[in-house]
Amino acid sequence: MKEDLSRPGRFRPGGESLFPPVRPLTARRSVNPLAALQAAAALAVGVRLARGRTRLPALTPVKATTARISVVIPARDEERRIGPCLSAVLADPAVTEVIVVDDESGDGTARLAAELGAKVVSGAPLPRGWVGKQWALRQGVEAADGDVVVTLDADTRPVPGLFGAVAAALDRYDLVTVGPRFVCDGAAEQALHASFLATLVYRFGPIGPSTPPAPHRVVANGQCMAFRRTAMLAADGFARIRGYTTDDVALARALTADGWAVGFLDAGGLLEVDMHESVAEVWREWGRSLPLRDVTGLRWQAADLAVVWLTTALPILRLAAGRPTRLDLALLAVRLLVTGALRGSYTRPGPGVLLSPLLDPLTAARLTQATFRPVRTWRGRTYPPLTADADLTVTADAHPATATGTRRPATATDACRPAVTADTDPTATTDAHPVVTADTDPTVTTGARPAPSGRSAPPDRSAAR
Repeated sequence: MKEDLSRPGRFRPGGESLFPPVRPLTARRSVNPLAALQAAAALAVGVRLARGRTRLPALTPVKATTARISVVIPARDEERRIGPCLSAVLADPAVTEVIVVDDESGDGTARLAAELGAKVVSGAPLPRGWVGKQWALRQGVEAADGDVVVTLDADTRPVPGLFGAVAAALDRYDLVTVGPRFVCDGAAEQALHASFLATLVYRFGPIGPSTPPAPHRVVANGQCMAFRRTAMLAADGFARIRGYTTDDVALARALTADGWAVGFLDAGGLLEVDMHESVAEVWREWGRSLPLRDVTGLRWQAADLAVVWLTTALPILRLAAGRPTRLDLALLAVRLLVTGALRGSYTRPGPGVLLSPLLDPLTAARLTQATFRPVRTWRGRTYPPLTADADLTVTADAHPATATGTRRPATATDACRPAVTADTDPTATTDAHPVVTADTDPTVTTGARPAPSGRSAPPDRSAAR
């Protein structure tokens, strides 16, 4: 007779069955979608931070150089801040000339610059479709005599040896941009600034990567850039990004796509920047530009915001609610390590840097707001949406004549550029902005690397040396 082994009390006292009922597959615990997204974001951040172990060493002072260096400083209402910058630049023996492009300032910027010994270029009226900084930089580069141009913002304070160092870096790169040390006074200002700075590290990794990123993930710092003058004029770089408010990243990505080697290097020991004077300025100005909205596609904007929210803001919010997960605690530990590393980005790191993680939810909210409600107002000027700039008609006449009086032929890339013609810009003349081409500058073509179709050829560094 066959026994029923599942009969209650057969092998266990109390009537328990030897074989417990099997749970159906549908009863298994489901995966938490938010936890899965947070884990994916944490993995992405971990990969980016790991690149810091192999990043390039920081720049060191180079005081002797054979390059003729022109420093170009675009300035609009900078009388209060430009003095320390000019004094430092003029004291560096490596600098051949200092050009201040006065962008229709309403204060004494031009007078002060001239008194300190700089060459002052009075900026022409801003043409339609241009952002003021790019327009000023283009005029300054055209007025320069040096073979190497270094652009500086008026709120920077260079240390002797910076200009020789970036000029030497042009042996390896076609465009050099550097990261400075920041001057932040006050714990609140420093905490908010460091929290914003951490979002850049989480999205793009530390500066000085030994392996160049993809062109659409290249970042740059427009506070200090260096390049060869003839190469930039040949590429027509500032005209190509004339309508972008995030001009530095737009320029770096456009030139990287052309084949230029772009280096973003650590110059914290050679350059200081005093960007903001208050917490309100940090919130308004840095929060406006850091989303990089006009140079980033929708998919990457969403991914970057998700990374910031899931890996920095969410762990703080859950900790405040007393319900952190293990992953939250791990992410908080990573954030504290990043905080320690960011102390070196400030001239006088104080308690504000250490407290910066507490403000991560606020900075995440500010980035989100600036992404969905961008502000294109700067220095008293309001610029139209970038899409409106791109709709301007481009013709062969839109590009100014070369030094020989011939016009540069239009390329496929030109179809994406907003135009400035004699019709749209009454200040434009036939020879207003000479463009260096193969016919006018033999150094551009000597041994030059082939350019992708419709793009400018990257500069030949061996010929330039």
